[in-house]
Amino acid sequence: MKNPWPLLVLALLLAGCPLPNHRHSLRIRDTVSETKEGVSLAWYQTVGVELEPGNKVELVHNGHVFDVLEQEIRAARSSIHILVYIWRPGDPSDRLIQALRERHPGVTCRILVDPLGSIRFEDDVGPQLVAAGCEVRVFRSLRGTVSSLNLKRLQSRLHRKLAVRDGVSGLTGGWGIWRVWEGGGQKPDEWRDANIWVQGPAVRGIQLAFAQNWQEAGGDLLPPEAFPEPMPVQGEARAGFVSHTGEPVVTNAERMTLLAIASAKKRLWIANSYFIPTGPIQDMLIAKAKAGVDVRVLTPGRHHDIPPVHEGQRATYHRLLENGVRIWEYEVSMMHSKTLLVDDRLSMVGSTNLDPLALSAEEGSLVVDDAELAGKLAQAFEEDLRHSHEIHWEGWRRRGLFKRLSERVTVLFGKYL
Repeated sequence: MKNPWPLLVLALLLAGCPLPNHRHSLRIRDTVSETKEGVSLAWYQTVGVELEPGNKVELVHNGHVFDVLEQEIRAARSSIHILVYIWRPGDPSDRLIQALRERHPGVTCRILVDPLGSIRFEDDVGPQLVAAGCEVRVFRSLRGTVSSLNLKRLQSRLHRKLAVRDGVSGLTGGWGIWRVWEGGGQKPDEWRDANIWVQGPAVRGIQLAFAQNWQEAGGDLLPPEAFPEPMPVQGEARAGFVSHTGEPVVTNAERMTLLAIASAKKRLWIANSYFIPTGPIQDMLIAKAKAGVDVRVLTPGRHHDIPPVHEGQRATYHRLLENGVRIWEYEVSMMHSKTLLVDDRLSMVGSTNLDPLALSAEEGSLVVDDAELAGKLAQAFEEDLRHSHEIHWEGWRRRGLFKRLSERVTVLFGKYL
């Protein structure tokens, strides 16, 4: 045979291609440097984002997010950009629309929402924003999606939550513009959530994520003033915004999460609202627990907004608990945070969930290397544990057969969504 390569390639494909670069072998086994420069280089190599110095960062919990949003709108002098998955009528929407009506003269307002999350937006909220002088767009319209059975397009949603003021100040996290985000997150109808407000060079990445989604929705290129140069230095924190979208192989969401887990030496505390981690993420969590790292996971409990996801989440408990990962369920309201804390310096706050659907969505998280912020995130995590119930291995492994079956059915069904 003159050219054996086609047959060899075919044989490998038929054999399942058991080579070292198979996607399910993705693990980050190397020791991640503890120096600031080494941490930044690791993030650059893994997700293409450096942790730049010069940022001021602040955690924003629960309903306080609307105070910050209103403040940013009223402080804007050139532009205000808001991108959100959920924007629904009523309070606090009315409050923010009023602030937009009263914004400084000449401030350009661009609004982008996802139609799946923003129920009644196009009939109610959208026209009010247009009347206030905002340019309003909808991302990946649902028209024709269901009738054409285009499930991939239906799944591929805009789940990021971003607000950018003048290109120098940004807000991201799990927030949405709806009544459930008001209050303190300690009542059934008030969701617990965590967000981060950043000023400095890292805002450029948040603005870039907005610009890319804005273009896809038919918007024009943002003007140069949306990306000011040089970017003002505001603080001491190193930070970078990691954005990701659905891809056919390994997404930045997976890479980002795996690198954060691999970086842990002493502590790895995760709060996540839709916790159905992939096999590689579970493997690394277990490896860290067995290596003596304090691995804790905080998930929603009985107030989960999507019960089937709660069942799917619980299907992952058995293996994790059996191998030393500690798990809590938040008991007083829906826990909607998406945070990750590594040791005493590295924090991750954003919209990134750890479930299969998140890998097909537009997501993003701010990664911060800063001891002060890590301390505040640890304090908030410990406070949340006081309102949570720990799931213990001995009790969990004795749960009934019906519960086991419902969890497995949910997971199997989820693989085909």
